[in-house]
Amino acid sequence: MRFRAVSIFIISCLIGVVNLLFTPPALALTQIKLSEISYHDCPSELADGAVMSTGASRAASCYIVTGKAQNDSGKYVYNADIFGRIYDANGDSVMQNRTRLGSIEEVPPGVSDFELRISVAANQPTPLQLKQFKAAGFNGTVRR
Repeated sequence: MRFRAVSIFIISCLIGVVNLLFTPPALALTQIKLSEISYHDCPSELADGAVMSTGASRAASCYIVTGKAQNDSGKYVYNADIFGRIYDANGDSVMQNRTRLGSIEEVPPGVSDFELRISVAANQPTPLQLKQFKAAGFNGTVRR
């Protein structure tokens, strides 16, 4: 009986060690600091667009949001979602109930530039106010 208990314990330990050695690392979110956030009008070839609301098409203004992405992880970060709040000149949200604005496909270690295209209803006054921008992504390729 005692021999059986010791055998089960040893086998369990071996299985645990084998699982640790052959289990791929878990993918965890890596935070990316965004700074120097600004925007400018889209070039004319990108400026055509529409804002869809309840199935209706409305005139839209196109902007490119730019900034710096700081990746302190020492590894490439993939599929980094960009979150932030954008308000018009009156302080009204231009993206109702939406804080995910887009993504950065690949962020190398260190500081790099990023840009993001957004469409804003043409009747919302400028200048836009860009607030609380941040990003988070994965240290490995995410399969969909």
